Parts: sequence; structure tokens; C-alpha cells
Amino acid sequence: MTEAPVALATTNWAGNHTYRATQLHRPESMAQLQETIANARQVRVLGSRHSFTAIGDSAELVSLEAMTSERVEVSGGRRTVTVDAGLRYGELAAVLHREGLALHNLASLPHISIAGAVATATHGSGVGNGNLATAVAGLELVTSSGELVRCARGDADFDGMVVGLGALGAVTRVTLDVEPTFDVQQRVFERLAWTSLYDNLDEVLSGGYSVSLFTLLGADVDMVWVKSRTDAAGSPAGDLFGAVAATTELHPLPGIDPAPTTAQLASPGLWSDRLPHFRMGFTPSNGNEIQSEYLVPRAAGVQALEVLRALGDRIRPLLQICEIRTIAADELWMSTAYGEDTLGLHFTWLPAQADVEELLVELEARLLPLGARPHWGKLFLADAATLAPRYPRHADFLALVDRLDPRGAFRNDWLTRHVLDVG
Repeated sequence: MTEAPVALATTNWAGNHTYRATQLHRPESMAQLQETIANARQVRVLGSRHSFTAIGDSAELVSLEAMTSERVEVSGGRRTVTVDAGLRYGELAAVLHREGLALHNLASLPHISIAGAVATATHGSGVGNGNLATAVAGLELVTSSGELVRCARGDADFDGMVVGLGALGAVTRVTLDVEPTFDVQQRVFERLAWTSLYDNLDEVLSGGYSVSLFTLLGADVDMVWVKSRTDAAGSPAGDLFGAVAATTELHPLPGIDPAPTTAQLASPGLWSDRLPHFRMGFTPSNGNEIQSEYLVPRAAGVQALEVLRALGDRIRPLLQICEIRTIAADELWMSTAYGEDTLGLHFTWLPAQADVEELLVELEARLLPLGARPHWGKLFLADAATLAPRYPRHADFLALVDRLDPRGAFRNDWLTRHVLDVG
């Protein structure tokens, strides 16, 4: 097994967290991975490093890069595929394209790893679309004892293991639901009045297969990105409740060259080339940023939007863009959409963490009473005692953590503070 020290300057993608690990393991086989984990006192898996927190940090880190390939096992009925968990969604999409298959949805950017996205309930958008974890039909992971555990949909622990927050073990293979490939066209509409959004919130959010709203919380909603399947009812043309169709391609962040974004102007293309906002070969978003996101019950959507607008003068100086999306309800214990359809309020902040955290105190004081759940992979402040009541199966998840990781090898300070320590 080859090992290398992690330089102190090694950071997450955003550069707002420096890993404290002093050793990085690069196992090349399942046996090496099992031995590494069984012998490590504290360990986490290092994925695509796209989290904005310390969720993936530990004294020792394991990279699955040497164990990750583009090999895909397609089920006999072509309804599922089994892949290495370290594969990135953009890489998986290319493999599925060769098989004539597709996932139900993708996140805003295709650069993230499957295991990391699933473990944190990362999502795309669409009133009928669950987050990326809902596509999981089975998984295998290595527990802290070195045991290889497999779990499939319908098993007693399955709903607790999928959004596992890295607390249960090192996920190595994942089985995902797939469907026949499909095409999507994307249209962007500009300047949607807030009153029009409030009066027609469900209709706007249902205007396509996947819909995202981008706003600087000014006089109106700056943009509405509508992604429509070409095999379904057509996307809106002309205008959208007063918002006017853009005539040039745009970037979600105002004033930035749209070259990194996926094609717009209703040009049909493969699902994987339209559902993300950004293309695989480019730096996603801005690259110099911090992100937060809060998912509120869709029934409280207008109230939550009014909170953001009321705090607009405080938010705007730190805001690069706010994105509003929908995620369908699911039954995964630690999913931010557990048991209810949600509205995601996503913030791309300037890289000023102290100022952002000061603002989050006020923002969470307004949003948490509405039932908001923070995205597990993005910056937030709420502790485990505050968040536990929002997850009806939280106690069951803690019991699962104790059973699969009794020696606490996968625990870290972040996990203890935000998930495990309920007081």
C-alpha cells in the first residue's frame, strides 16, 4: 500500500477548510482498504472535497482513487447499474451514455463524487424529483472493524445507511436506479416579479422537469432556469408569468462569462449535458466562494422567501447569488427532504467566512422556526440538539452508528457537534 503525507496547505475545493490529517492512505484493493480502516484510530474517506465544512476531515484520510474505475455492472432488466462509489457524476454520465441509460437527475455541477453526494443528500431540482440519494438501490461499505457490509432497498437498515454522513463506514460500491436516456432543453427567463412568484409559486416551480430560480434579493427574481424533457410537455415560450425569455446565454452569477454553463436557448441535448448548470470540463460556479443551503417545507416556501427579502440588506453585501430549487419528499432517515417536499434556499457567498457565519446566526434564527434543515455538506451553525427533532428517525440513526462503528473510528468533531451530541 502506498501512503503519502498530506501537506498542511491541502484544503477543500473552496479553500475555506484545511485538513488536519497527517496521513493519506491510497489502498489499491479491497483487502488493503479493509486493513487500513481496521487499523486506523480515526479515519474518513476523502472524496471530491466539495464540502464546505469539516464533515470529511479526520486524523487519517483514505482516498479510493486507486480503487475507482469506470466499470459498470448493468442489471439484466437494465433498471440499475452498480458502480464504484468514488466515481464522479460527470464520469458516470459518460459511461451511461454508452449504455443508452440515464439517472433521474443531477446536481448543479457534475464534478462531485457519487458517495459524497449521496451521503449528504445532495440534490438537483424538480417538484417530482428526489435528491440524488433516492436513486440508490443498494450499497456496500467497509465498517470500522474492516467488515464488508452490503445493504439493498427493502433491508431493515437501508433507509438509514444511504444518507450516512460518512459516519457508518467507507462506501465502496453503489447500485443506482437508471432509465432509458432522454434529452432536455433549457430556457432562461429574466426578471420575474416577486408578486408573480408568490401568486404562482407552485406553477413556476412546476414549469419544467427541473427549475431553478436565481436572485440577488433585489427588486425581482433575476432569472428562472427551466429544464424540460423533450419527451414530455413543452417548456414555456415567450414569457413566464411576466418574466421574459433570455435571448443570449447567461451564467447564474451576474456578469460572468457563460462559457462554463450548459447550453440554453432551448437547444435540445443529452440529459447529462443540460440538467447540471455547469459543464464537466470547466470550473463550476465561481470557484472563489462559500456555500450554505437551507431546505424548508414547501408549504412554508413563501414565508421563507419573505424572510430572505426582509434580510436582503444584510445578505446582499456577502451574496454572490441565491438559488431556489425544489426537492421531492423521501424516506431516507437523515435526508433533508425526509417526509416532506422541500424548497431549497441556496447561498453562494463571498469567501468571507467570519462575516458569513455572523450572518448565519440571524438567518438561522428566522429559518429554523419554519422547519428548515441545513444541507449537510454546506456551511451552517445549528448543533445536533437543535437539528435532531427535525429528523424523526434521528435516534434510530444514532443506534445504527453505534452498531456499525462501535469504536467511533469514523467520528470527528464536526459529526459530534452537528449530528451525534444531542445533549
